[in-house]
Amino acid sequence: MKTHHKSRSRRGFTLIELMVVVLIIAVLAALVVPKLAAQQDEAKIKATKSQIGRVASILQQFRLDTDRFPTTEEGLGALISAPADATGWKGPYLDKIPLDAYEQEMVYVSPGITGDDSFLLSSYGKDKAADTGDDILSSDL
Repeated sequence: MKTHHKSRSRRGFTLIELMVVVLIIAVLAALVVPKLAAQQDEAKIKATKSQIGRVASILQQFRLDTDRFPTTEEGLGALISAPADATGWKGPYLDKIPLDAYEQEMVYVSPGITGDDSFLLSSYGKDKAADTGDDILSSDL
């Protein structure tokens, strides 16, 4: 009498099946990663705008106390330690000079583009270079 043995049940995956799974994962990653990168860029822009707004508000407080904005030469350091000729200074207004979301110091200029009693606070943005189209300016907020 002949006995038939059942074929062994399959264990594991074939190389083709594994390659198909890897290909599917690669296609999904190619679709998802750019969207995540764009969201990260957008988050950094929003964080930098928020930081510029916060420092601009502190600069306004400095102006209320001293009746002037810090000069370009004094820079944001005037918010940490009193400039020699600043009467009414009630700081320190900051513990340290804040960085933008790109880990760079913001650029401070006074007087700004709107006249003697103004300032311009900016971040060079993602490329960390001036005037390349991705700069974030306090005048644009």
